[in-house]
Amino acid sequence: MDQSFGKARLEIDTEYYNTLDIPGFALMLKDPSYCYKFYWLEAIVGLISEGVEETTFDAIIDEMICSAWYSVREFHIHLSGLSNDGGVRDGLERAVLLLSDLSELPANASRVQIKNEVRKFNRELKKPKEQLTNMVPYRALAGFFVNAGEIVNWDSTRRMIAYIEAFNKEITPLPYTLGTGSKLKKEVRFHPDWIRMIQDNAVSILGWIQYEKVKWLQNNNPEVPGLVYKLAPMDEKMRKLGKVRKLWEGVLDCREIRDVFTGESIQSAKYDIDHFIPWSFVMNDELWNLMPMDSSLNSAKSNRLPQWDPFFNRFSENQFVLYRLIHEKPGIHKLYEGCWRDNLHSIWAGQELYRPGNSRETFSTILQDNMRPVYDSARRQGYEIWKISS
Repeated sequence: MDQSFGKARLEIDTEYYNTLDIPGFALMLKDPSYCYKFYWLEAIVGLISEGVEETTFDAIIDEMICSAWYSVREFHIHLSGLSNDGGVRDGLERAVLLLSDLSELPANASRVQIKNEVRKFNRELKKPKEQLTNMVPYRALAGFFVNAGEIVNWDSTRRMIAYIEAFNKEITPLPYTLGTGSKLKKEVRFHPDWIRMIQDNAVSILGWIQYEKVKWLQNNNPEVPGLVYKLAPMDEKMRKLGKVRKLWEGVLDCREIRDVFTGESIQSAKYDIDHFIPWSFVMNDELWNLMPMDSSLNSAKSNRLPQWDPFFNRFSENQFVLYRLIHEKPGIHKLYEGCWRDNLHSIWAGQELYRPGNSRETFSTILQDNMRPVYDSARRQGYEIWKISS
């Protein structure tokens, strides 16, 4: 039998549908107030998939921190947006940022590295982790109660635990019940029937959770492009810079190009192709955002923004040299055509920026009008400015 979760379809066997409240399960992500509800359920599904039958609040929240780390640290995603005063709303995001301040973990740290640091700073993280357990473990089950026509009193944690236990025994099995442990040590026990259903359908369930999470995150980060790709580390092999490098090598054979940041002449074997606005924000390898850059500076720049003044004008000048040679040299134009598949997807670039006949001023204006809003969005999202003397 099919059970639809948003636009993600989950195949549920009749035996599960007849014995488990699948519609109640589908309501576990309904009307969230904060993003950590998605990470809570995702962590539970992940643990069950690994064969875990009983765990604790502490262990689940550690999984949540690991899952949210990359999005928050590498891509500056705000899990539940910002408050009116600019503060972080989501408790899970605050926990990730605190761990970042306490540790020396890189943005692309592995789950093992993150968990080791969580244990190291367990005392400092205790308060924000406890805050994450205040409501979500209980309210995540609200859909089951609504489906059964039950009215629940949320005022007392102790009464809620007792109610969950009674509901699980007398009305319908719940995915989990809670023990009597204190705070982060509180036990979370998974029901055997739900363990079997989740293990059999883990891929579909995780796909549903991710779909709903992406909708939430995009709504709370409306200026962030490519958000669906910012939930987990990406394979570097997906980067498409080879054809752009060949294009710039062709340009370097014809003209001297000076490094945007140092002013020194770019040497053929000593440069990288890098993004003016960080790749981690734009999530693409568009030609209009790429430049040859001294290899020794690339790692220093990392995923930070260069200062707009004076570096954009230098960047634009190099781009105009490239543009002019594209239309003057047949060999350069052929290399440019080789970039069409992977590096020329922006409609404005093809129709306006790289069309023949642009003056230097017109070219620079088109480039600035389209890049500055993206640059400003990255700045508002929290990307740091790279401090380098001009």
